[in-house]
Amino acid sequence: MQPFSYQRVADPAAAIQALSNNGGKHSPLTSGAVQVLAGGTTLLDLMKLDVMQPAAVVDITPLSTGWSEVRLDGDTLRLGALARMSDVAANAEIQKAYPVIADSLKLAASAQLRNMATLGGNVLQRTRCTYFRDVSYAHCNKRDPGSGCAAMDGINRMHAVLGTSDHCIATYPGDFAQSLIALDAAVEITGPAGNRSISFAELHRAPDNSPQLETTLRPDELIAGFTIKGRWPRSVYLKVRDRQSYEFALCAAAVALDVQDGIVRDARLALGGVATVPWRAAAAEAQLRGQRLDEALASRVAEVAFAGARTHPHNAFKIELGRKVVTRALQQAASMEI
Repeated sequence: MQPFSYQRVADPAAAIQALSNNGGKHSPLTSGAVQVLAGGTTLLDLMKLDVMQPAAVVDITPLSTGWSEVRLDGDTLRLGALARMSDVAANAEIQKAYPVIADSLKLAASAQLRNMATLGGNVLQRTRCTYFRDVSYAHCNKRDPGSGCAAMDGINRMHAVLGTSDHCIATYPGDFAQSLIALDAAVEITGPAGNRSISFAELHRAPDNSPQLETTLRPDELIAGFTIKGRWPRSVYLKVRDRQSYEFALCAAAVALDVQDGIVRDARLALGGVATVPWRAAAAEAQLRGQRLDEALASRVAEVAFAGARTHPHNAFKIELGRKVVTRALQQAASMEI
């Protein structure tokens, strides 16, 4: 770990000022001279690995007094960015009205990490691609733009098949983000220009020609919270991985259905473990609306969800696995008693 300065801030204005003063305005958010510390469950690991070498760390944990609220007001859910994953997963109202959120949090990381990790930090976590996290590999466009992508010709079993480019195939590793993008969440952002709100689908950038640019946040902005409209009691998060705990997804599906008289009135589907960003399968959703869900339809939807997938030597299995995961998740959601 390289030397760095440390600053603990007491309010959002001080945090934004600290971010603005540390020369990171023209750097990619996650490669800037200053980094934000919340739970620290990603940042500290990457600093120890020398993947991230900030000159300054701004600790925003004192902001949790105002930014850790979890509130369900009618049909609107608000989640503070500094709420802990474990607290949100254990919330009885969320388990009833948004089981997909509770499940996506319960199935992430370990109990110890969930007790520390914040929601805002979780959605900004960086890839677990070995070639990114091990600085002995010279070729990583995400870590060193223009150097190449070692995963293309390397061991790429865990890598993405959707949303890839010729410059990067690193998989987005999170679970919670799939539930947010599926439910059309909004992201509340604060910065020098004040507050703004964007769709969660607009937060992450596909790699394209610039894999080092991972989000649309500016380096002097912070995520303050998330908002979801409507309740989704018929929803599930299904995660398939190499082992049952403390492991990232080979494939995961976040499904939310509105079923009336046996007909799917609305459907939401997002995929994890297979894409470079949180992945909304909008074309697959469209196949469900107005239809009566059965196994044959679920299989067709799964086919559509992986249309356009691009594989590499070691990860082609993810397409067939992903189709089975989507099919099962749809069936589980449809059979829920609510």
